[in-house]
Amino acid sequence: MTTTNRAFVVVTTTHDDEAKARTLAADVVRARLAACAQVYPIRSVYWWEGEVQEGAEWRIDFKTRAALAGPLARFVEEEHEYDTPEVVGVPVVTGSAAYLDWVNAETADR
Repeated sequence: MTTTNRAFVVVTTTHDDEAKARTLAADVVRARLAACAQVYPIRSVYWWEGEVQEGAEWRIDFKTRAALAGPLARFVEEEHEYDTPEVVGVPVVTGSAAYLDWVNAETADR
């Protein structure tokens, strides 16, 4: 059964190094700021330092409670090597009740 619930978000960041992306993902989950993180390769095109840049990156999607989005964003910003890391949160509009219960249970109260 699915449920409509905006108490959860997916927070996304990227990294240019797979090992560092995996380490950041594990550190966030270990800190209980997210129940899980998915790391996968992407290709990014973006404006930086006055011109279009393109490069391989590793996207990290963190599944967490909306109440933890702020602390998770601060953690990522403190630990990330980018000058301006992407930190974007998108609300979960609907999802499996059992999965959302799991996300709730596996994240720490702050």
